[in-house]
Amino acid sequence: MSKEEIYPYIVFLPPEEKYWILKTVFGSEVPIDILKFSIKQGIPKKIYQKNLMKTLPYSNKTVIEHLKMLTKRGILKENMEKNESRGRAVWVKYYLLSNIGKWFALLLAEKTDLTEAEKAEIFCSIFKSYVKWVKEISQKLGVSKKVVQEIFNKEMK
Repeated sequence: MSKEEIYPYIVFLPPEEKYWILKTVFGSEVPIDILKFSIKQGIPKKIYQKNLMKTLPYSNKTVIEHLKMLTKRGILKENMEKNESRGRAVWVKYYLLSNIGKWFALLLAEKTDLTEAEKAEIFCSIFKSYVKWVKEISQKLGVSKKVVQEIFNKEMK
């Protein structure tokens, strides 16, 4: 998925139904549980494949399959890091939530799951992406920056 293909939808979900709605969107509860794992450990933290396999009640093959799908869809970013283990260099795979991944995680998060700083960081990231989208779409539609700026200023009063 390239940045040009991102279309920022605003989705309002009833709190008691959001898990089931997103399970339907993802086609499985495994990606939802991976996102919930990220929320519980802290959204900006690395998601180690080995920790997911220890924590989630799914086979290694199932977890890996869904990690690949989430990476392919741009929800996770895959990385490797070199660690020392018993005097040997070992490469360890981990994942980070992309900006889009943070949006999905935010949809799943309860009010108490995130710190105020995490909520603010996610909000700023979402707002920045949305502003970029507004800029691009306004250019395509021939709406001047001045008009967009006037609307923004009026609404921010």
